[in-house]
Amino acid sequence: MKTLDLAIPKRRNARLGGTARGRPTLDDLPRYEAELTAWCDGIKQIRSSLDFEVSSRGWCYVLEEYDLSKSDFGTAQKLINDCRKDGRLPLDICCEDTRRVAAHLEDLDDDDPEVRAQEILDYVNRAENSYYPHSFWQAQDTYVEMAVEKIDLKSLFSIVCQPFHIPITNIAGWNDLNSRAAMMKRFAHWEDQGKRCVLLYCGDHDPGGLHITNFIRSNMADLSRAVGWSPENLVINRFGLNVSFINRHRLTWIDNLDTAKGGSLDDPSHNDHYKEYVQSYIEQFGVRKVEANALVSRPAAGRKLCRDAILRYLPANAPDIYQSTLQLPRQKLRAEIKRLLKEFE
Repeated sequence: MKTLDLAIPKRRNARLGGTARGRPTLDDLPRYEAELTAWCDGIKQIRSSLDFEVSSRGWCYVLEEYDLSKSDFGTAQKLINDCRKDGRLPLDICCEDTRRVAAHLEDLDDDDPEVRAQEILDYVNRAENSYYPHSFWQAQDTYVEMAVEKIDLKSLFSIVCQPFHIPITNIAGWNDLNSRAAMMKRFAHWEDQGKRCVLLYCGDHDPGGLHITNFIRSNMADLSRAVGWSPENLVINRFGLNVSFINRHRLTWIDNLDTAKGGSLDDPSHNDHYKEYVQSYIEQFGVRKVEANALVSRPAAGRKLCRDAILRYLPANAPDIYQSTLQLPRQKLRAEIKRLLKEFE
């Protein structure tokens, strides 16, 4: 177990005259403030060691490695967000929801012309390194994309997907028709080029998560007419979370089947309770689930899970081979840049 003490600060009342609802008295406040400051400092220390971003819910799984109880997840998540609001924790201690990022923000240059001129020349001197005249996928038999259930997994897996040029999408809820259609159009393009198309999926271990292959294909089929492409031949491979991985890495089981839309799938009054996929899940695993966010507590194992899924469809040396094919066109680009620069001398 890690050595940091990250017990959640508790608001205890003074022995006499305590205030209502567990609020700290004046005598209790300094102790609580000191504990809260130490707790935030511990989180910031952990963040400095992570090479991926984490959501507020994901932080609960990180802190579980420091003895955070499953029953305290909700308290810890709220406390993290409260501390972000009052400045005890940086706002960006949690990953940003890119769906809500502002557009058209100014991107100003350095106000020193000499500095900016040097930056431009530095770019020109390395411009060929940003030259991609042909696609990574042209040399592959298979075109691969990845979909994840939680934003934490998008952050965790990006470093694995990037060398293989695999687009990764957080499809939580499939609420946005445009992003779904964009993915379908990419599959349509590469299918027209003779590629086998594969969608890798990693998400929650719950009734919906295990039934996701049918959901994804059905949701895409709903847009087939609008997009002009059918997912009939799309290979959908769900590579996690699976019970063997959960048990091997001791991930946290949550003792409910609550849904994001409200209600619980084990409640007979829930609209989906009697569906076959729900009943078969409850019969096999009981009324419990594992959230995909739990992978952030096992980043190395999670990334290996991701890479192993990719290597079922792409050779491990594909990124290196692709980089080698870029050398000659980049050399030609460098020669052309030098030729044009000489004309300005």
